[in-house]
Amino acid sequence: MGIEFARSERSTVGIEWELAIVDRSTGELASVGDRVLAELGDADGTPHPFITSELLTNTVELVSGVHRDVAGAVDDLTGQVAEVRAVLDRIGEYELMCSGSHPFSRWYDQRLTDKPRYRKLIERTRWWGRNMMIWGIHVHVGIEERDKALPILDGLLAYVPHLQALSASSPFWAGVETGYASNRALMFQQLPTAGLPYQLPDWSTYERYVDDLIRTGVIEDHTEVRWDIRPSPRWGTVEVRVCDGVSSADEIGAIAALIQCLVEWMSTRIDQGETLPVMQPWYVRENKWRAARYGMHAEIITDAAGTERPVADALGDLLVTLAPFAERLGCAVELQRIRRTIDEGAGYQRQLKVAEEHGGDLTAVVAHLARELREGTGPRSSG
Repeated sequence: MGIEFARSERSTVGIEWELAIVDRSTGELASVGDRVLAELGDADGTPHPFITSELLTNTVELVSGVHRDVAGAVDDLTGQVAEVRAVLDRIGEYELMCSGSHPFSRWYDQRLTDKPRYRKLIERTRWWGRNMMIWGIHVHVGIEERDKALPILDGLLAYVPHLQALSASSPFWAGVETGYASNRALMFQQLPTAGLPYQLPDWSTYERYVDDLIRTGVIEDHTEVRWDIRPSPRWGTVEVRVCDGVSSADEIGAIAALIQCLVEWMSTRIDQGETLPVMQPWYVRENKWRAARYGMHAEIITDAAGTERPVADALGDLLVTLAPFAERLGCAVELQRIRRTIDEGAGYQRQLKVAEEHGGDLTAVVAHLARELREGTGPRSSG
C-alpha cells in the first residue's frame, strides 16, 4: 500500500499538550472535559479547532498551529490554556495540571470519552487500556523530503533517554511512589503498536509494515501506530511522543526546542552526505528503561561502541553542539532553559521533594503541579 507523505516546510514545529482537570479542593481527577469542550465549541455544535478530547473525560488536549519557531507554538498553547481555564472557572471549582501521571487517582473512577476509536481500543486492551491515566507532550517537526523521515527517526532514537529524563514526571501511580522517574513510559508501551519504533531501512518497508498490520486486523490505518517516535505522513513531520507531560509552558518550550534542533541538525548532516549513526536496538531499549527508572541520574549508552555517560553530562554537551542550530531556528533562549532542569531538577524530582516536605501528602503534589502550570517553574516556596 502507498502512504503519501505530505509536503511540509523544513523544521517547522507544532506541539500537542495533554492536560488533566482536577477538583481544586480534593485534587482528584475531574471528568468534566466533555462539558469544557462543549462550551468551547460554537453554538451550532462546531468543536473548537485546536482543543480536543482524549481517551478519558478528565483530559483536554491542546494542539498548536504550525510555527516556524518554538516561541510561537508555545504562545499558541498558552492562549488555549487561558481559554480552558476561563471555562473551568465558570463551571466549578476545577484546576488544570500536567504530569506524566496523576499522583493518586485510580483508573476505575475515570470515565471514557464516548468515541468509537476509544471504545475499540479499550475493548481490545481491557485492563491495560483502562489504566492509561497518562499525559504527554507530542512535538512535530517538519521534514521537507519523505526519504529523510526514517533516517532522522532512527537517529533520534539515540536521544530517547535525554528526552525521557528531562520530561520525567510520573514518579507516583495510584498513590504509590513507584521508584521510577517515569512510570508512564513503561505503562504506555503495554498498548499494541506503542513503545519504541522498529528501525526500518526505507519508506517502502514502512508501507509494508503498515499494510501487514491492517491486513491482520491489528490497526485500521497508520495513525494507530503509536510509537514513541513516528513519522506522521498526514502532516509531513516526525512526531516525538516519548516525553511525559510537563507542568509549565517554559518546560514544554525547552523540550520542543531540543527536538526541533536535533531534527534540523540531522537534516543538515544528511544534506552534507553523511549517514546518520544508528544505535543497536538493544541499547536503545536499555537506555529507555534507564531513563525511566533513574531520570536525570541515569547512566546512558551514548554510541554503538557502548560508551556510557551520565545523562546530565551528555545533555550539557548536546546543548553546545546544538547552539548554532538554535540560533538559526530562533529558539536559543528556549534551548538554554534545559540548563535549569539540569541544575534544579526535572518534574519528578520536584514532585518527590514536595511530597517529602508535606509528609507524603500527595494532595500537596497536585496543588504544586497546578501552581506550576499557572505560574511557571521559577523559584518559590513549596508550602
